[in-house]
Amino acid sequence: MKNQYGYTLVEIFISLAVGLALFAGVLSVFVGMKTTTHETATYGELQENGRFALSVLSDDLLRQNFWGDYTGTLDRSMLNNAPNAPGDECVGEGLNNGTFPKALGHFRTLWGKTVTNQSLMVCIDDAKLTSDIIQFKRAISFPLAASSDDNYYIVSNLNEAEIFTGADIPLITNSQVWEYQHHIYYVREEAQGNNTVPVLIQGRLTKKMTFSPIIDGIEMIRFMYGIDTDLPDTSGYGVVDAFLSADDMTSVQWDNGSNNRILAVRIYVLTRSILPDNKYTNNNTYNLGGLPFTFNDNYRRLLFNSTVTLYNSGVDSW
Repeated sequence: MKNQYGYTLVEIFISLAVGLALFAGVLSVFVGMKTTTHETATYGELQENGRFALSVLSDDLLRQNFWGDYTGTLDRSMLNNAPNAPGDECVGEGLNNGTFPKALGHFRTLWGKTVTNQSLMVCIDDAKLTSDIIQFKRAISFPLAASSDDNYYIVSNLNEAEIFTGADIPLITNSQVWEYQHHIYYVREEAQGNNTVPVLIQGRLTKKMTFSPIIDGIEMIRFMYGIDTDLPDTSGYGVVDAFLSADDMTSVQWDNGSNNRILAVRIYVLTRSILPDNKYTNNNTYNLGGLPFTFNDNYRRLLFNSTVTLYNSGVDSW
């Protein structure tokens, strides 16, 4: 019977070297897959947040200036009655830019501004500088069977309307009831642990203006307003002639006067990862409607944009 010998020292070292090489390869693949998975998850979250923000803003813009069955422009002269201003009213620039129409100037149902002052609208004191703020006034699209004490409402038919609050609906022939809404959107920064996160905020009218965060990781919103400057019944009427930033808009254009109608709005949404990635450096430049922003940090970002046609502003009646 032959003698059996164990492994030599050389064979053991060779086996260890081969095993170490194989382990290093497997570990490298694991680390690479983990990094790729983290990056994919981060970009997936950025895409989801950006698309959701575009959807929310687009939905409001599409229905801006909608007043139920009423077919004209909402102003104080056509209303049978309008309530007093709600608590903590948000008032934008212009003579008639509060929650409800006043008997003075054009009632602005759409208005925006680039934030240079955190207290831009009095009711807000935490708006992120360099981002935009925008507000809409409209009726919520679905008619109601009854009203309550929780919100403001508008009751309307083809020729007249009334804004009211409470369960007692004003009597207007052949009318329906709709919830009256005043929405405001802006970005603010919130502390979450040791990190500061930009958040898209929605202001919503109930008995007063209330604000709540709706989407984390929205670093900046910006809007370009498509203006038609042509006279009615002339070539080019009903077509956008130029897109202007909020700061380039004039009072005449906000008031849709002197052949300066706002027919469309271009939306830009810049999303940012919630947490930094120290293995990644972002020194990219993002162009938001002709305004470039360059960063040098460890956050991943994606830029989204969409253009919304304002159908209620594009026609004289509907």
